[in-house]
Amino acid sequence: MIRPLCAILFCVPLVCASLQSLNDTCIYTLDDSNSASSNNTRTLWDILLSCGWTLFACTWTAVHPNIPGMNEGKVAITSRRLFIMIMALIAPELMITWATRQFFSASAAAKNFNDSYFDTHTQSTKAYMHRWTVTHGFFAWMGGFMLYVNDEPRGTLTTDELQRFIDEGSVDMPVISEAEVEDRSKGDGLSKGIAILQLVWFVVQLFARYVRNLPITLLEIDTLAVVALTCVSYSMWWKKPKDVGCPCIVHWKGTANQPIRLTYDENLARLRGGHFRSLIYPFLGLMGIEVLTSSRAASSRRVPSLGGYGKYRAKIVLFIGCLSGIVFGGIHCLGWNYLFQTRTQYMLWRAASLGTACAPVLLFLDLGCGMLLGRSVSNYRYFIITFATISSLVYIAARVTLVVLILLSFRSLPFGIYDTVVWTQFIPHL
Repeated sequence: MIRPLCAILFCVPLVCASLQSLNDTCIYTLDDSNSASSNNTRTLWDILLSCGWTLFACTWTAVHPNIPGMNEGKVAITSRRLFIMIMALIAPELMITWATRQFFSASAAAKNFNDSYFDTHTQSTKAYMHRWTVTHGFFAWMGGFMLYVNDEPRGTLTTDELQRFIDEGSVDMPVISEAEVEDRSKGDGLSKGIAILQLVWFVVQLFARYVRNLPITLLEIDTLAVVALTCVSYSMWWKKPKDVGCPCIVHWKGTANQPIRLTYDENLARLRGGHFRSLIYPFLGLMGIEVLTSSRAASSRRVPSLGGYGKYRAKIVLFIGCLSGIVFGGIHCLGWNYLFQTRTQYMLWRAASLGTACAPVLLFLDLGCGMLLGRSVSNYRYFIITFATISSLVYIAARVTLVVLILLSFRSLPFGIYDTVVWTQFIPHL
């Protein structure tokens, strides 16, 4: 099922090579009259709609949010989803980091559960049990199991807490099959297929323009960069349930002592130091630092928006996240010699492309050195937060600059930008 995504990624380097044609392209003032003189043309709206639908397919279909909190309305759920979509457009490497951490955590949760319970029980016990899959692991980490004490919601359980309470006999083992988990999911093969077809069609068009020596806009370069990274996130989330509305209830046994503190309760207590800390910690958690949440997520008894993972393979996740950031900035560097209207725009594009590619490197050096030296990250918390904040500001400034330059580029586009590919030319004939 992941083969279509791999096919898209395989075509990305070929499409990137086509962008070198921009180096020798002269820039002319737009002339709509000339564009309308031929049937094999496209309009500015065609370009915007093509990129817009592709970006929408990347974000709306590929993003798999966690389970919403208790008594949250549709406005809050939709707002949080829009926030994640915007993050996917602005910083798709952040989505790769999040998806990778969840994938590793889900795989580890499924393995630990099967090793601890399924493989060690008798055949009679296995009759009502279900072997956990990666889908089960995703469901658990995204807030799939809610602890109830005296018929009142207590909080979302992590996989470690669920396993510990089962071992202690405080809760019964939840019995849910993979089919039941998938039944809670709102995702389906049709929506995934339509999204993949849109991505494939976009990449094919760019590759065809390269074959016919037709220029490409900066917006299409940016869309290509987002598509390349979103495909990786999509593949990591392929088995994750999508848009699950409510968790599975796990009842606390009356004979056992009630839990004094859960994971997100502890995080809530530690985040009372300020509003800024509650905003920065979830992002730092994605890069391998301690997993924390905001007070809003804890009060609504849900997994944080960018949470739902454990401390598994933090070094690998950090490397993948930083590498994806370099790739994202590197694709924008393919417009290195694009002829802008002014030299200032020309230099700003180069600086912003390098800034987008180098900011993840700074963060990797910041966090990676501490890991390689075997020192506790918490000992350097102030330095890490300061350095990470600076890197984030550099990235935000660079990304905003790229977006502004992309918008300004439509004032003057390369000659032939409105010419479309004549597909009949690709048909072999005598």
